[in-house]
Amino acid sequence: MTPVEVRTDERIVDAALAMFGTRGYEATSLDAIAAELGIRKQTILYWFASKDVLLAAVVERTTAALVGTLDRTMVGLGPDDDRVDAVVSEVFRFAVRQPAVLGLLREVHRLGPTASAGLAVEIQPMVERAVAFLSAEMDAGRVRRADPRLLTLLLYATVVGVATEVEAQRAVGLDPGVVTLRRLRRELLAYVRAALRP
Repeated sequence: MTPVEVRTDERIVDAALAMFGTRGYEATSLDAIAAELGIRKQTILYWFASKDVLLAAVVERTTAALVGTLDRTMVGLGPDDDRVDAVVSEVFRFAVRQPAVLGLLREVHRLGPTASAGLAVEIQPMVERAVAFLSAEMDAGRVRRADPRLLTLLLYATVVGVATEVEAQRAVGLDPGVVTLRRLRRELLAYVRAALRP
């Protein structure tokens, strides 16, 4: 049996994700992506009319994968499972398995509204579920009373930032890697639990 051949457009999106998420959007040219894939730049432009269109495709596919993973995580939880712990753990798994995904999220936010508009649309259902969950937890007395939208933003920024800021990890004397991410996850969970405690 021969392996299934990956379509060219999917290969382009994969390479763009890896490069945008690790090197940055502005530091990555279509020529560099083409060279990485062993194709011509014109092949990329056949599938994606511009670098911005390619970025939009990368954001759409990547966000759908992340949201799908988090949704499956939440569906698989029982009534007594810690949802905050599950989400934080899953985000850190992404940081270990696919560091470019979280790097891409950071990069898209940095690029501003034009680039991040698609991301906002894609994650909106997940944001609404997070806000509803935090509101219910506040009503039940399990989470301190606060604006659930601001709290969702703070949690998102903290978790994604801690999981992806490799240079900040180095700056405070940590050696980035799997062991450090495990330690960061434990400390971050303790920090988040303390911050949410009523």
